[in-house]
Amino acid sequence: MTVERYDSLLEELIEALDAKDKNKLKELFDELHSYDKAQFLMDLTPKQREMFRHFSDEELAEILEELDYEDQKVLIEELGFQRTAGILEEMSSDDAVDLLGELEEEEKLEIFQLMDDKEEIDIKKLMQYPEDTAGGLMTNEFITIPDTFTTEDTLKRIRKIAPDAETAYYIYVVDEKKNLRGVLSLRELIISPPDTKVEEIMFERVVSVPAEMDQEEVASIMEKYDFLALPVVQENKVMGIITIDDVVDVLQDEASEDIYRLGGFSGSDQDFKEASTSIFKSAQRRIPWLVLLLFLGLLAGNIIDQFEDTLESVAILAVFIPMIADMAGNTGTQSLAVVVRGLTLGEYEEEGVFPVIRREAGAGIIIGIVNGLLISVIATFWQGNPMLGVVIGLSLLITLFVATLSGTIIPLIMNKLNIDPAVASGPFITTINDMIGLTIYFSIATYFMEHLV
Repeated sequence: MTVERYDSLLEELIEALDAKDKNKLKELFDELHSYDKAQFLMDLTPKQREMFRHFSDEELAEILEELDYEDQKVLIEELGFQRTAGILEEMSSDDAVDLLGELEEEEKLEIFQLMDDKEEIDIKKLMQYPEDTAGGLMTNEFITIPDTFTTEDTLKRIRKIAPDAETAYYIYVVDEKKNLRGVLSLRELIISPPDTKVEEIMFERVVSVPAEMDQEEVASIMEKYDFLALPVVQENKVMGIITIDDVVDVLQDEASEDIYRLGGFSGSDQDFKEASTSIFKSAQRRIPWLVLLLFLGLLAGNIIDQFEDTLESVAILAVFIPMIADMAGNTGTQSLAVVVRGLTLGEYEEEGVFPVIRREAGAGIIIGIVNGLLISVIATFWQGNPMLGVVIGLSLLITLFVATLSGTIIPLIMNKLNIDPAVASGPFITTINDMIGLTIYFSIATYFMEHLV
């Protein structure tokens, strides 16, 4: 659909809505992609949305799956629990679980009482798994076939059950005891002769994950192998599958969470979403780190106080304090970003952490030498004191090297202790490196004091 047709379609939809022409509205609405349907619906007023109540549960389920929880909540309140129960039965089981997981216990119970017994049991089984695990991501709507089937038998089975499956790209082959034997791609199925046994063309080395695996590890595996779906297996039996759309959501949420934490926020991904819309929540999520940084800042001030005699004797040293502190914080944050990214993507699993430490240490030395020489020349010509240039340059060289190492090693240590390395936020590393930089700076200046006065 072209942009021009899309814009024209939206105008026609509004006209049909104003004219209360249900048939025309339905005809035009069906031309939209499910995502566009959802966005269009939420741009309307509650009064205008009443026109869509006559849509089927299946059609509304398609729309509800495209919305975030806040918008889903709005529609649930407008439709009522009776209608919502019917819609949930038509939704993908993993999406239904996500939605129900956000509701209050009383609301869940009321909706469950209105749902079909089989659907209720299936959803409750999935809700037993923590939401940030493979079990919490999986859907139980997948296709399995016996290993005795031919490709023709399999295609007949797919035509029958595919409409209710999350995806038909992968077909899982099981034995008579439902043990997973292999996986079959739709492409392989189509190009094989009708009488071919599926066990002859299936891929036996199936990559699978346990239900308790963390969602970040699941996302990493799917990204590594370029899978569209991944089976969740327990005791060699397929419990469900995780599809690529859920993994994309995970990657987006994890990336957002890491970025927020690098900025010094605390809390879960849902907390971050709330913080973006609430003044109180926004302040609440920033305060813990800022209070910690406040006390660390006082320690940095105490370092300056300890070298008060040096500063009084050579007052010009004060001019370079902001530069030393800023450069230490900046280079530490750069190293932190590199390491956190590598840890998040699992880049150090094979080579280990020592190569990255060596790499960052080498980079720190080069950065320190270049910037140290530059500021040394500037300070010498600016103040007319070569020894001052040496002190400033040497201080910056050592500071940048140490700051680069701290920005590398701190998140690695935190990761080893099973603490989210993103918690070693930019502001935290910056403040720590400020203290390191000031200590190095004044220690060197004090050592060369007699040459500076």
